[in-house]
Amino acid sequence: MPPTLASLVQHSALKLTVRAGEDRLDVPVRWAHVSELADPVPYMEGGELLLVTALKLDAEDPEAMRRYVKRLAGAGVVGIGFAVGVNYDEIPEALLGAAREEGLPLLEVPRRTPFLAISKAVSAAIAAEQYRAVTAGFAAQRELTRQALTTGPEGLLGALAAQLDGWAALYDASGAVVAAAPEWAHRRAARLTAEVERLRERPAPASSVVGGPDNEDRVELHSLGTGRRPRAALAVGTAAAPGTAERYAVHSAIALLTLTTERSRSLHAAEQRVGAAVLRMLLAGEPDHARAVAGDLYDGLLDAPFRVLVAETDSAGDGDPLGGLAEAVESAAARSGEAVLAVPDGQRLVVLAADGGAAVAACVAFAGALETARTAPEPPGGDQTALVVGLSAPAGPSAAATAHRQAEQALSVARRRGRVLVEHEHLAAGSVLPLLADDAVRAFADGLLRALREHDATGRGDLVASLRAWLSRHGQWDAAAADLGVHRHTLRYRMRRVEEILGRSLDDPDVRMELWLALKATGAEQP
Repeated sequence: MPPTLASLVQHSALKLTVRAGEDRLDVPVRWAHVSELADPVPYMEGGELLLVTALKLDAEDPEAMRRYVKRLAGAGVVGIGFAVGVNYDEIPEALLGAAREEGLPLLEVPRRTPFLAISKAVSAAIAAEQYRAVTAGFAAQRELTRQALTTGPEGLLGALAAQLDGWAALYDASGAVVAAAPEWAHRRAARLTAEVERLRERPAPASSVVGGPDNEDRVELHSLGTGRRPRAALAVGTAAAPGTAERYAVHSAIALLTLTTERSRSLHAAEQRVGAAVLRMLLAGEPDHARAVAGDLYDGLLDAPFRVLVAETDSAGDGDPLGGLAEAVESAAARSGEAVLAVPDGQRLVVLAADGGAAVAACVAFAGALETARTAPEPPGGDQTALVVGLSAPAGPSAAATAHRQAEQALSVARRRGRVLVEHEHLAAGSVLPLLADDAVRAFADGLLRALREHDATGRGDLVASLRAWLSRHGQWDAAAADLGVHRHTLRYRMRRVEEILGRSLDDPDVRMELWLALKATGAEQP
């Protein structure tokens, strides 16, 4: 405990006597200061015990003393030590009455007690308190280090909470609570997710102080990590601001958790390199070799049905949506206990995740949020980085290459449609016709049908309409001729003219398919 007026009064060598303010002796004393100025307030910082002999004070004037004492109290002076036997044989009644009226402690200092002795006592007590705080801080640091090495972050948080007589929580990169101590603090920490997310937007290291949920406590938030974006965050909740020893403990916890975070980052990078090798083996059709290399790293991911996700972004614009997607997927998998294989490659990301799991759901949710943001009015000067994602159908290890190809195809469709996410299953369940809405397809179709359109423009026949009717009737002459309102011989003549102009045979099924798709892509009118 820091020195207080009560501890000074109880100091046997000082022989101090309390003459006023007996009920306010428990206030801490920051320093003992001697001043004979009539107005020492400009030189006060607050928390001082002011020592005077009334050398320059009109100590017998009640009004002057009332003003004097009131200014001292307003400046934060915690008490007055008045030396008797120097200028006054006893404390003047005017000063005594003013102190009692203001409630400011007034200590009588006997002649044989020099002010220097009081200053030394205060200084020694402050030094002892600082030494105690440093010693306690080192002890806390040793205990936190021991817990970090033996029981991991959970044990460290428990030791920190005990040291603070409060609670502590660790958050991951997404703002989700990873661990909390004591156990009851998990729910309280979860209500601070929004504050943690705001902290992550600031360059590391960053910290903030917020009122606890429902004003229950005082909470400090600290970012963890040395990179541009914090990898985690620490929250500590206490009833009041931490003291020196508690502050040592918090700083030690930050350092230890940062080391753990950076170590995790190195392990994560190594895991990504292993993941890249495993992915290459799967795509090469070598699932047994992939399992041998992966070992227990991905649990049963390589044996159960999984999805392949391929994401791509351009280098323009602000933000890092690819990194954000990776964080969302990996955090969701970690919270649900799933294994996930994520392989970044420049502006691309390939992910293998369990079908129907939390990681796939997080990907869909992340893409949905980006889709909503794209349709919202863009803020002035805003520039959103394009992100497109393709998601395969469920597949097993032997079909990994097929699943990767499906994801690539879905990615291509998403890019053409201006969508954030396209699932391959949705393509198979829908129609192929929307895929024809592509400039390259339209250019091919226009080129293929141009000669027929030019022929029709001369008024020498309706070859395009006749071709559409014939193809729609699967080459049935009578039905197609009836649709056009012409004789079937007329239709046969027109189809021979189509073959002559195009230089292609309508007996070839590939030619018929290309012509039908060309008609669909160009929106040629039906007869």
